[in-house]
Amino acid sequence: MNDFLRTRKVRWIAGVSLVMVMMLGLYSFNDDKRNFEVVKNLDIFYTLFREVNSYYVDETDPEKLITEGINNMLESLDPYTTYIPESDMEDFRFMTTGEYAGIGSLISKREKHVIIAEPYEGFPAAKAGLKAGDKILEIDGKDMVEKSTSYVSDNLKGPANTILKIKVERPGEKKPLNIELERKKISINPVPYYGMVNDETGIIQLNNFTQDCSREIEKAFLDLRDNQGAKSIVLDLRANPGGLLDEAVKIVNLFVPSGSEVVSTRGKVKQWDKTYKAMRQPIDTVMPLAVIISRGSASASEIVSGALQDLDRAVVLGQRSFGKGLVQTTRNLSYNAKLKVTTAKYYIPSGRCIQALDYTHRDEDGAVGLVADSLITEYKTKNGRSVFDGGGISPDIKVTVPKYANVTFALVIQQMIFDYTTEFALLHKEIAAPESFTVSDDEYYQFIEFVKAKEDFRYESLSQEKFKDLVKTAKREGYYEKSKDSFTEMEALLELDVEKDMRQFEDEIKELMVLEIVKRYYYQKGSIKASLKNDVELDEAKTLLKDMTKYNGLLDGTVASHAGDRRATSKKS
Repeated sequence: MNDFLRTRKVRWIAGVSLVMVMMLGLYSFNDDKRNFEVVKNLDIFYTLFREVNSYYVDETDPEKLITEGINNMLESLDPYTTYIPESDMEDFRFMTTGEYAGIGSLISKREKHVIIAEPYEGFPAAKAGLKAGDKILEIDGKDMVEKSTSYVSDNLKGPANTILKIKVERPGEKKPLNIELERKKISINPVPYYGMVNDETGIIQLNNFTQDCSREIEKAFLDLRDNQGAKSIVLDLRANPGGLLDEAVKIVNLFVPSGSEVVSTRGKVKQWDKTYKAMRQPIDTVMPLAVIISRGSASASEIVSGALQDLDRAVVLGQRSFGKGLVQTTRNLSYNAKLKVTTAKYYIPSGRCIQALDYTHRDEDGAVGLVADSLITEYKTKNGRSVFDGGGISPDIKVTVPKYANVTFALVIQQMIFDYTTEFALLHKEIAAPESFTVSDDEYYQFIEFVKAKEDFRYESLSQEKFKDLVKTAKREGYYEKSKDSFTEMEALLELDVEKDMRQFEDEIKELMVLEIVKRYYYQKGSIKASLKNDVELDEAKTLLKDMTKYNGLLDGTVASHAGDRRATSKKS
């Protein structure tokens, strides 16, 4: 045990010292005491690592030891300051550009196999005939069974225009299939879908703030306005994790006058502080605009939604956003590695910071938790509406989205819906259009029987979770033994009944089945179309955009909004 603790301590010190080395280039130290502390700790690190490397009982892996130390140290600062070794640079470039060279498919791990989870429309995987559910056995003759997802991914990627051969096991086929395909430059469009949702309203979905995404937003907007008759637009930023700051500024610039302040950054190195303004003429400053956000909307998504809210250019709907207002700067390190280090915070036009006041304590999904009223400061929008800081963007219209039942969550996580859809696709060569496809009662019954036949399908109901908590409390307080028979009877009553639970939550399970089935025939775009049929947040946006009195009232402050509700801002949403 002492060896274990000592090893952990060594790793942590190694991380601290190495990050200090990397940070030396960022600052000039005028404080002699600070200079001494830096030099002293670097010397301690060097001698410590030398001793560990020479005398530790087992052979050490210097790279692994140091990398783990770096990662543990950086995690103690904030969740976004990260070390990027040379081996991860391809993934880093994909995050910022949306481009890589490969086959164009999402993959996932299933027991000992990596499978094709979703081939992307128009890319090599789909063109070559790879299907969701295919188990990857070999790539260019190399065994892929029991290999990690990252290992398989590395073998699928490679220089564009190179040939690779994949052997897959496909459900319904007796023998493995050998498929040859050519790697291509894969550029994922950050706007997976745009279109009309009624006679006058269009929607534009944005998944990531990658390079040139503002150009895609502009193209979509102009097409909807000039060619499809849109009189109002919904910008969908739900679950968008953010990305490039410049692209966020450019998107806001599409809708606000030139010269408008969009966001500013302020940090420790004052010469790096900067104010970002709209630099070009906008394409439209008057069309009614609604922005939908969720708890997963972060960073650049919060800049766009927050700036449009502060400038009273759009009404924001949904749930309070993630609360990630920290600026990362990439610094070059030795041996082609990089450090992505937090250097500043974002401030939107009203002056409020979108960073959560305490990013070390969040809810289970990572979003902003409870914020005390005493810590919140009031700010004003361009029209004088009250908005508050404390973390994230609080929407003008809050829309509650029900959580999925435990059984529904288990069906997704344990891939019951995915596996059933694979069998469904073998039996049905085609289905109805995404907008009209539904799962029939007979097909749903078949799905229930499919799940019941899976002996390894396990889950707990919310009632069972609460019952376990009750039992623990009763035992601690001495009531359990006195009422043991009653507890046993209650436990029996709460015993799971898969069919009963699947009947109870049939509507939400059917919705997820529709999305997965439609995706097999019409790819991601079709699945998005199907999802818009029962979209409560989009329905709220469409209703608002038909009521210009309410829309304008929210923007000029004559109609109360949740964004100006101090108590609403400080409570969980």
